[in-house]
Amino acid sequence: MVQNVAPVMAELEPEDFYLLSGIEQGMRFSEWVQREKIPEYSRLTAEDVEYRLDRCMDRELIERKTIQYEGYTLTFEGYDALALHTFAERETISGVGAPLGVGKESDVYEAQSYRPLALKFHREGYTNFREVMREREYTADREHVSWQYTARKAAEKEYDALETLYPDVAVPQPIDHNRHAIAMERMDGVELSQARIDSEQVRPLLEMILREIQTAYQEGYVHADISEYNIFVASGGITIFDWPQAVPTDHENSDELLKRDIDNIVGYVQRKYPSQVSEPVDIDDLSRAIRDGEFESMASFDGE
Repeated sequence: MVQNVAPVMAELEPEDFYLLSGIEQGMRFSEWVQREKIPEYSRLTAEDVEYRLDRCMDRELIERKTIQYEGYTLTFEGYDALALHTFAERETISGVGAPLGVGKESDVYEAQSYRPLALKFHREGYTNFREVMREREYTADREHVSWQYTARKAAEKEYDALETLYPDVAVPQPIDHNRHAIAMERMDGVELSQARIDSEQVRPLLEMILREIQTAYQEGYVHADISEYNIFVASGGITIFDWPQAVPTDHENSDELLKRDIDNIVGYVQRKYPSQVSEPVDIDDLSRAIRDGEFESMASFDGE
């Protein structure tokens, strides 16, 4: 994806980005944009469109398909190029470095910038479009939903959550966002799933995570997908990341999702460190305390 785009960015001319942006505009209405409509969307002449189509095809930024008409669509590399171009114009980044993590729904890369940053590119809808259509509420009220739309909405949703929560909650500092990409503070540490925790630090660490969940709730959000895979542990504390599925606390399912988040984390710690956290923990009481802002330690919620 991005590693394929970064090397060709210097070869692209302003008119190439006009073409890519024009096809992006057309994809709001149809997955494949009719060739004859591209000059209108891109504000390029028909002759320039023909030349630019060949240049962008050669660089695998767009695809062509003949159906009832000759149509063009952006590849994810083309969408990445548009986001990178915008970040560069804003001077948010000067380049892209090594991958930090590649997953089913997002790719994360080092960003070359004035400070250590990470670039997260959302991929929702590209490989699992039907699943996203079922699960994400922002696809429910649109007749035509493209994979760019689902990825962009996921990025917008995550960025909004980070802006609200930072710095009161231990989340990455949001720096900038465009389309399906977010520039954010680069996080130090290792995933909780891979961290080696001294036995005497297990309970304090669990309590730290639960207090962050509590503060996030007080600030108006439930993570809704928290697990040992989206918590970084470092010497200075923790960072909770991956917030695209976060829901506001006035959401009809927020209490259920909060309880699930708490159960996920407590359950993980119990399974990995059974001697440190007694079973059973009353998850209902623990969730209620966190909703009410009354959680301080695990002492009142351990089973006998």
